Amino acid sequence: MAIRQISPDRACAFLSVIKEFKDLSLTDLEAIAQVCQWYRYEAGEEIVRYHDDSNSVFFVTQGEARVNYNSMSGKEVILCDLVAGEIFGELTAIDGQSRSANVVAKTSTLLASISSSAFQELIFSNRQIAAAILQRLTGQIRRLTERVFESDTLKVPNRIRAKLLHLAKTQAAISNNKAIISSVPTHVELACLIGTHREAVTRELNDLEAENIIMRAGDAIHILDVARLTELVESVRCM
Repeated sequence: MAIRQISPDRACAFLSVIKEFKDLSLTDLEAIAQVCQWYRYEAGEEIVRYHDDSNSVFFVTQGEARVNYNSMSGKEVILCDLVAGEIFGELTAIDGQSRSANVVAKTSTLLASISSSAFQELIFSNRQIAAAILQRLTGQIRRLTERVFESDTLKVPNRIRAKLLHLAKTQAAISNNKAIISSVPTHVELACLIGTHREAVTRELNDLEAENIIMRAGDAIHILDVARLTELVESVRCM
């Protein structure tokens, strides 16, 4: 970790990529920048540890970070990956509880950080930001609900299909019934995301490729038939 000195103009430019800040005025961005500290984390560096008592809120302005748990046996459970524009640490800042997960830099990552008191002042004094944070939190609850449903009711092949469809919708532009997921998690990472093992992921991807639903090309997955993949996912969910 390295503490960075960022000029006010650059700080505002970096903060403008945060989803919840995208519609703020320059004056509002300047006010936030004044209370930020800046940190550079390299890939693999720990940013936040599960159950620690730090309470800062972080804004991902460059790079990518991973939110995960590690069991006593060493098994990793990946909750999500955070790209530039995302926020983390807001739960602790709001409720005062300890950290709910680990956060580790996945790539070289530039973060802005503010104290919990500054974050609370921000949301209490700016209705626009408060509304954006509420939308963010409700989105997290919806995604968690969907993930619990999939984990409890879908068999492994269907969970893999659902994850691919989610990646296609959130990380790729769907056009003419096709999509390209350019930054695909490894088979091990996909397994950690959906609670299975690498061999099951490999087997299902091979089956989907044999059915001409996907095509793998280097680090990318081409969804050749988004409608068919959607049908496979939704038909099981509606049973």
